[in-house]
Amino acid sequence: MRRAYAPRGRTPTLRHRLNWKRAGMAAALGYHATDGGRGSRLCFHPRPGSYDTTPLIEVLEQAKTFYAGEPVVSVWDGLSAHWSRGMRTWTAEQDWPTLERLPAHAPELNPVEGLWSALTTRELANLARDHLADATERGIPRVCSSEQLPWAFLTHYRGGSTVARASWG
Repeated sequence: MRRAYAPRGRTPTLRHRLNWKRAGMAAALGYHATDGGRGSRLCFHPRPGSYDTTPLIEVLEQAKTFYAGEPVVSVWDGLSAHWSRGMRTWTAEQDWPTLERLPAHAPELNPVEGLWSALTTRELANLARDHLADATERGIPRVCSSEQLPWAFLTHYRGGSTVARASWG
């Protein structure tokens, strides 16, 4: 909630019809290592509930197609699904992702946090949950249409580095 208007003394409420108790989203920001002029790539996947290993592997299979054989370094936070036994088994069978782990409790190092911040301050502000996926789908093109914004997420969260990363958050 950013700002709401209501009569004095009455708490504003947002009504929604969605029966999801939680909505989860996986996102990846991709940066090309050798050709910064190629621009950044952005993938996201909303779903009801939270992510565990199986749906996250499904998203990674989609990302594998999206990155079409390019080498990928994936920088992951501490989400338990990222480091589960099933995920470790799956990634050991793959030849395309190189996995790096962010330090515990360090969201300031994760470029995807910049994406979430950009979306929550505009498209997702004061929004009832039943419109979450639609609003996110409207915000993603805004982020992608900017040449500087995805790079700003990386330079802010990686201390000015322009090293290639695909970061799942």
